[in-house]
Amino acid sequence: MLIVDAQIHLWEKGTPSAHHRQEPYSAEQAIAGMDAADVDRALIHPVLWDPDSNELAVEAVRKYPDRFAIMGWFYLDDPNGRDLVAHWKQRPGMLGLRFYTSERHPQAWFTDGTLDWLWPAAERAGVPIALGAAMFLPTVGRIAERHSGLKLIVDHMGVPRASKGEAAYRFQPELLALAKYPNVAVKATGQAGYAEDEYPFRSLHPHLKRCFDAFGPERMFWGTDITRMPCSWRQCVTLFTEELPWLKGRDLDLVMGEALCNWIGWPLPAGAGS
Repeated sequence: MLIVDAQIHLWEKGTPSAHHRQEPYSAEQAIAGMDAADVDRALIHPVLWDPDSNELAVEAVRKYPDRFAIMGWFYLDDPNGRDLVAHWKQRPGMLGLRFYTSERHPQAWFTDGTLDWLWPAAERAGVPIALGAAMFLPTVGRIAERHSGLKLIVDHMGVPRASKGEAAYRFQPELLALAKYPNVAVKATGQAGYAEDEYPFRSLHPHLKRCFDAFGPERMFWGTDITRMPCSWRQCVTLFTEELPWLKGRDLDLVMGEALCNWIGWPLPAGAGS
């Protein structure tokens, strides 16, 4: 089985979000953790708190070309934004873009039309976009409907930042409503961090099942966001591979990595998917 983590972060400087580890996290540390957990690949999401994180990710791809790819970012008020999107995939390892709200990228921009230029630009360039969209999930549906050729990914199953327990899934109805758009997929990343119980995090299982039932194995992607997980990388793997009796066979293969690679255009290694 090809196991691909749908979201990790690497950084060398800056102040990480409070829920992440506060020390830098390198490609070498990630590779060691992946090897220990039998994770074949990981999709790097460069972070806004390290302004050079895109370059750090490109360096990781150059050093470990079979292990990493990137969902990068740029400042959305950059006047050259359209040109950046048009040529984004020419950069080493860049397979898409990922944006989340911050002081530099206020939430209002995602809902008030400020970014109406971004979606058609990415659609034309064939650049998938992942979004930390918990607080504007209905807007994702409107974007998906207007731009049917744009592949969108909702981060963390639509769970808002700093959420715990059942309250973390308060927007799940809005998330599941997006399943009707065939160009919307979901990353089941970060989930262990929302649980109030211990491994195997049985409180999460019903939420994972509802997401799977709505989006199916081709549009639900396993992953960790490992630098804020309360458990080991290996436990993040076995939560899906051993603890969910309804996730088996070909469905499991897709969720654990193949579907993500297919969605973002990351070629499968020889023998995978056969």
